[in-house]
Amino acid sequence: MAQDFWASSGYRLLERGTEGLRATDAWLASFLAREELAPPAQAGPRERALHARLAADPRVPAAPAELEAVEDRDARENWRAFLRFRDRVAAHPTLEACYRDLFRAGDVDIAPVFVDALTQAIVRSMLEGTEDAWLCRAGEMLFRRQRLAAEGGRLLAADAETVERYAETGGFGEVGRLMRKANVATAPVKMDVLDAGNAPLYFLRDELHGFVLDLGAEGEGARALGRVLERWVAHMAGVAVVIEPAARVDDERWRWHVGLDLDSSAILDALYRGEAVAGADLERLALLFRLRFRDPGQAAPEAADRPVYLGLACRPDRTLKVKPQNLLANLPFSAPAATGGG
Repeated sequence: MAQDFWASSGYRLLERGTEGLRATDAWLASFLAREELAPPAQAGPRERALHARLAADPRVPAAPAELEAVEDRDARENWRAFLRFRDRVAAHPTLEACYRDLFRAGDVDIAPVFVDALTQAIVRSMLEGTEDAWLCRAGEMLFRRQRLAAEGGRLLAADAETVERYAETGGFGEVGRLMRKANVATAPVKMDVLDAGNAPLYFLRDELHGFVLDLGAEGEGARALGRVLERWVAHMAGVAVVIEPAARVDDERWRWHVGLDLDSSAILDALYRGEAVAGADLERLALLFRLRFRDPGQAAPEAADRPVYLGLACRPDRTLKVKPQNLLANLPFSAPAATGGG
């Protein structure tokens, strides 16, 4: 039986068709319950009135003067960010079309939290029907920042926000935060490495983002991330590819590479040009993948029948954020990647 997961994505509130995901009033309204937009106890009457009006009809126009009348400056900025996102979504037939256009234009004018919301909903749709906890946990990497650590010869990826929350509260919420301030010891919260024994528990704890993924090149986590990226390219570009972990780029005819984040792009560019790369930077190149097109005719002529190398690197602070849009923008497609269906 297929599992349900990531209720916070609002996937069940979206209309799902052959062309992709269509935004509904209920999905748009769900953003109004978030901390950034829900009026706090001290909110002024104009902020409350705006929230109530949009909660009743999330597509209703909001005049600039109405936004300027909101009493709190931070709240005004949050509302502007939401309305830009809402209007972007409303201008496209599907969330997928919105996402493609957002990065095709090269002028991303919506806040990162809303880019992640689009990505999460799309990835949730891609994984509908799966019972594979590794696919789901790897899928989180496309919209949630990770923190990497080397332990016992393994490369482990933990959800960065979860790690930071545990560091601040010990996993006990506001009570834990107060205890930490009072120097009261709290029991350490263990984040489990996903394995065959605990994998069924993923679907009971998916919203906690508490499972650690082993990204060792020979491990299930790296292979799962490769399969998620395969689905992403198929779903968003309509192109079938195979993506497998690689230990190194050992290819005298290296033609093409794509960095899945800013740091790996810089490292791979330097290696491709034959430049020396500092050992500390090479160590941050956490993963390499080899991509091939199932149909070479869907690759640009200079990349036909040749592998494309993908890189994933962490920042100097050991955090990592996958940018799946790089695959759509930088893979050597024979035609623009704008025709993928749902």
